[in-house]
Amino acid sequence: VRLLTDAMRMFNQYCVKDLAANEKNIHQFVQNSLMLVTALAPKIGYDKSAQIAHKAWHDNTSLLEACLALGYLTEPEFKALMRPELMTGPQG
Repeated sequence: VRLLTDAMRMFNQYCVKDLAANEKNIHQFVQNSLMLVTALAPKIGYDKSAQIAHKAWHDNTSLLEACLALGYLTEPEFKALMRPELMTGPQG
């Protein structure tokens, strides 16, 4: 029990204490995740969604830029569908 107590104290002191999320980086990583393209599939289909992800990856651009370049959606349509917060948690 003492060993476990010491380990937990050290874990808290060196790993957890003062730990803070870098919200700017988190937002950037979420917004640039190619996996978000799945939100577009119900509207434009799997094949076009895959083309968007492929173009964004190869051109090193955002999903929005790739979608606009391919002409599949307008920016307002894209933004209405691209809601990562709705993709987390239970659906239904």
